[in-house]
Amino acid sequence: MSRRPEPAQDQDPVREHLSPAHALEIDPLIEDPDTRIVVCCGSGGVGKTTTAAALGLRAAERGRKVVVLTIDPARRLAQSMGIDSLDNTPRRVKGIDDSAGGELHAMMLDMKRTFDEIVEAHADPERAAAILNNPFYQSLSAGFAGTQEYMAMEKLGQLRSRDEWDLIVVDTPPSRSALDFLDAPKRLGSFLDGKLIRVLLAPAKVGGRAGMKFLNVGMSVMTGALGKVLGGQLLRDVQTFVAAMDSMFGGFRTRADATYKLLQAPGTAFLVVAVPERDALREAAYFVERLAAEDMPLAGLVLNRVHGSGAGRLSAERALAAAENLEESRIVDQPDGKAGLRNSPDTYGSSESPARNVTDGGSPATEDVDGAAPEDEPTATDGERSVERLTAGLLRLHAERMQLLARERRTRDRFTALHPEVAMTEVAALPGDVHDLAGLRDIGERLATGHAELSGAS
Repeated sequence: MSRRPEPAQDQDPVREHLSPAHALEIDPLIEDPDTRIVVCCGSGGVGKTTTAAALGLRAAERGRKVVVLTIDPARRLAQSMGIDSLDNTPRRVKGIDDSAGGELHAMMLDMKRTFDEIVEAHADPERAAAILNNPFYQSLSAGFAGTQEYMAMEKLGQLRSRDEWDLIVVDTPPSRSALDFLDAPKRLGSFLDGKLIRVLLAPAKVGGRAGMKFLNVGMSVMTGALGKVLGGQLLRDVQTFVAAMDSMFGGFRTRADATYKLLQAPGTAFLVVAVPERDALREAAYFVERLAAEDMPLAGLVLNRVHGSGAGRLSAERALAAAENLEESRIVDQPDGKAGLRNSPDTYGSSESPARNVTDGGSPATEDVDGAAPEDEPTATDGERSVERLTAGLLRLHAERMQLLARERRTRDRFTALHPEVAMTEVAALPGDVHDLAGLRDIGERLATGHAELSGAS
């Protein structure tokens, strides 16, 4: 891996650059033909969807055939890629630079449709129809807790098994824990092996009159209690669903385990996305530790929305002092301080101002204590004072920016001290949202460059 040159001396001294040893090299990662899956994870609202789309676009314009799988229901990805809408089928993105032979496709997970596809692919038509029309299945596939995470795993496994894509970029579900999808296979296995499922399956496995006798005698207490809680019809729907799905349970577990191993394979790279805020980096630290515990290959951390300044040499303290000097006019500039201001011949509305006299010609004039007219001294006009007030306001804004940069640096450095092994790239904050391919291309450039100063001011 190549080392970046040291930053030039005239760059922002407040935003200290990452050392080359900690720099995450994005382009070598996405250009490597051995990298087949990139998973973007992180807490909510840190820019995972935009990061995933920018990575996909940059990889495609470097010659790879890429599909971006998003779980984000806000449909921002479709809008930024110029597509009316995304669904469960990969759609090709037009307008990219395909001179290197790459392609970019995008899709958004349709949780229910993915579940339906699994049923249709692994059950005969009669049983599939019974499952798809079952009221309990319809509720389960539309929004049962954990279903989205599991279906994301299923869809990733489907895309990878087709071997149609050079690179799959995954935007993880917007759940409380962005690593919930790692737990999906285990939760599914626990559900399928649970006591309730085994009890509900027992009558179907026994069959005939013996099964009905078992149901009437052995399950009378349980079904009575469940019937009161769930309702008799719902309980019958659950039993029918479980009986119809029995032959598919093993396939669910097998595919989930295979996808889990795929995520641990060398061709997969996880990117943790965060912003330079305490809570977000605390979550990022949790993700890093969890990935390590699960033997998942972590490529590094994307520190998103990092602020920079084009006037980093002016510290917050100096900016505030200059603003106060402008607002408290002439106090600092007087040779004798406030005493000099009190003895100043300028009036500024002071009660100690010399008396105004009227000359014989009727025009006003001022005299000093010896009766001689003082020399004319320049006074600030309204326009000059407006400029001073504006300048003072800008200085205070700059001081706030420098204080923000210092906080972000301290927060970043705490994470780096806690996890010195994690490579990192910084993405400069943008003044607005990303709405098109040009914006995604800009984000990709910032990802690869890793310098906050690309943002200029904000």
